[in-house]
Amino acid sequence: MKELKQADIALIGNRNQTAHLRLAGIRRWRVFEDDDPGLGDKARKALLEYLADPSVGVVILPEIWMVHVRDIVKSQIQKGPRAAAIVIGIPSGYEPGRAHVKEYYRHYTRKLIGFNIEI
Repeated sequence: MKELKQADIALIGNRNQTAHLRLAGIRRWRVFEDDDPGLGDKARKALLEYLADPSVGVVILPEIWMVHVRDIVKSQIQKGPRAAAIVIGIPSGYEPGRAHVKEYYRHYTRKLIGFNIEI
């Protein structure tokens, strides 16, 4: 059986997302503003740094920022089980068409792990 190791969760997000997830216990984060003209390059650089760090097991970033890092995420998927970390996109907040965020997370959790988690 493969040995389990404790891994950190890292966040790349805006000020509000970072504040909320820090309250939930995330200890590693990078903050960028949505209107930053260099957002794509900064998000890519931060993601690559987190993926290179063996102590990071999960990297979270807003879904709307995934456009900037899609090729990096795709290369992680192609690595298969040898990938350094899992990259997860989260809803970016108040987006049109996503009125029920709780239902979104319930469905997303069920899809990822096979059962619902109630908090």
